[in-house]
Amino acid sequence: MSNAAPTVGAPADLVELGRITGAYGVKGWVKIQPHSADADVLLAIASGSSTTSSPPSTWWLIRHAPPGTTGASSRTSSPHPYVIRAARPQGSHIVAQLDGIADRDQAEALKGMAVCAPRSAFPAPDEDEYYWVDLIGCSVHGDDNGAAALLGIVDEVVDNGAHALLKVRRQHVPAPGQQPQPLLDAKGRALEVLVPFVHAHIRAVDLASRRIDTDWPLDF
Repeated sequence: MSNAAPTVGAPADLVELGRITGAYGVKGWVKIQPHSADADVLLAIASGSSTTSSPPSTWWLIRHAPPGTTGASSRTSSPHPYVIRAARPQGSHIVAQLDGIADRDQAEALKGMAVCAPRSAFPAPDEDEYYWVDLIGCSVHGDDNGAAALLGIVDEVVDNGAHALLKVRRQHVPAPGQQPQPLLDAKGRALEVLVPFVHAHIRAVDLASRRIDTDWPLDF
């Protein structure tokens, strides 16, 4: 990919924030569909207002293999850094000009690529706000007749249009001192529950301990 910035070691904490959906105009601009509320992060990094960026004002692009492919074609490409020359919101999308992408054909060649940035480059969130990527993998504790008890592990965070939902993969502790085990249904499938990530149900979030306390009933 000769139009990329010189390849350097990719950061270990890259997070996918959106996808390139195609070209925008004829001068090499690309159109990006951000994932959920990640447009703010992409724009902050583009403007240089994030906490850190290595190198500054850079996104990393990755091409994922199409579902169902096998062999060499099933491999995900290595991340490549692209210096951001300009970026701005355009409706629900972001349009951007990347260094070395000078015409529509070059921009179209990037269609489908994931747009990533290192977690360490994200701006600091406001008080009582959290990046979804930081919530994934946290243990969630619910309410068991007034006592806190393990509900499960955050597998994904989704947006229902009104607020975020924690998609929790159910777990339980068989006996004191034992490791948590997945809860399965009668067919052996993992049980899941959606917990609204809103003040009405979230009691505490401790990212250092990777724990979220809620009032969600275990038997819901």
